[in-house]
Amino acid sequence: MAKRRYFGTDGIRGTANRAPMTAEIALALGMAAGHYFNRGDHRHRVVIAKDTRLSGYMIENALTSGFLSVGVDVLLVGPMPTPAVAFLTRAMRADLGVMISASHNPYQDNGLKLFGPDGYKLSDAAELEIESHMDDAPSALAVAPEKIGRAKRLDDAPGRYIEFVKSTFPKHLRLDGLKIVIDCANGAGYQVGPIILWELGAELVPMAVAPNGFNINKDCGSTHPEALAAAVVREKADLGIALDGDADRLVMVDEKGAVIDGDQLLAMMATHGAKTGLLKGQAVVSTLMANLGLEHYLAAQKIMLHRTQVGDRYVMEKMRETGCNIGGEPSGHLILGDVATTGDALIAALQILALKVEEGRPMSAVACQFTPVPQSFANVRYEGANPMTATPVAEAVAQAEKTLGSKGRVVVRASGTEPLIRVMVEGEDKPQIDALAEMIAAAIRTGDATRKSA
Repeated sequence: MAKRRYFGTDGIRGTANRAPMTAEIALALGMAAGHYFNRGDHRHRVVIAKDTRLSGYMIENALTSGFLSVGVDVLLVGPMPTPAVAFLTRAMRADLGVMISASHNPYQDNGLKLFGPDGYKLSDAAELEIESHMDDAPSALAVAPEKIGRAKRLDDAPGRYIEFVKSTFPKHLRLDGLKIVIDCANGAGYQVGPIILWELGAELVPMAVAPNGFNINKDCGSTHPEALAAAVVREKADLGIALDGDADRLVMVDEKGAVIDGDQLLAMMATHGAKTGLLKGQAVVSTLMANLGLEHYLAAQKIMLHRTQVGDRYVMEKMRETGCNIGGEPSGHLILGDVATTGDALIAALQILALKVEEGRPMSAVACQFTPVPQSFANVRYEGANPMTATPVAEAVAQAEKTLGSKGRVVVRASGTEPLIRVMVEGEDKPQIDALAEMIAAAIRTGDATRKSA
């Protein structure tokens, strides 16, 4: 496969106003993607949403100009969750959808995620084809003056999405009597998230719902659930819900303040699906990062776990390949294939809330499905070429794998969205895996230093 120049594991991402997240590249992407999807004689259109980052204005305008210049009409929906783009693209028969967001990253970053007319994220092949046109001269793609596209705001987009998400909650159930704290990460779900839960009957305590362009994901949201946990205990709430910056990741907190990650939530949905006969293929999909405890738990329930590379796009592709209807990641990307084409934190939250309401037990009793195997993580930032192939790194990984044997796992991978090497070591002895993770991280730093000095 050709080398990818712009796209990573989840679209294009980087520091705002620095390549590849410049207005110039956003303009080129709009032209190239519009050209790629310009098929047939109908009026073509794209749905564009964003999260709450300051740079979203700049990227949105540049992207819009690119699409208009190749004859694609633009529907602007403003701050909305990533899964809302997937839904609206399908519902409105648009040719593609674009989300402007860097997900859980800080405000300095931004990104671009693309969805096809079917609401699914684009394949590697489609992204490469779009990339092949991004360096074309604008004059080669621009349409005649009379064919330039039009742009307009879609004012009813939030209402459309709210009703869609509510429709996935069982009709015979309500959230009356539940006190819920929701942390919206000062991100894309800050408006629609609280509305959905309140309209279904919950008593609501909203958090991080005052975005200012700079505070998205800052000490809040699914990557920083500590404040949510404290609020749940302080408010004597039944549970807490944390979204990330673009509301496609879900982390929950029980009434005692304990954090419930994506692995536990996936186990809950898989078990319920198996009991009710709704789990297709008696299997679920997750990634290489899924806890070994989850795999053992599912095996005991006679549920197979298919693993794939990291990224909810790859989880969804594996789900479609295997016929599975439930998949997810430890980070909280949870995909319910019967109702959604990508991870949707709010839809997933409603399914977990339905389980809790039906069982009538505290969240702490419902959520604890298995005991996780200890994991140790290290993130090493690098400059220049990827140091993963350096000899010291390969030797350190081999040594760690030999030490753990069959009682653990080592996963070393390059981030698809940042210049980071991510290390995960899993095993029964926490001090041992901590030491092994640091050994590998040190080898990566050595490899990076060697490459920089060469």
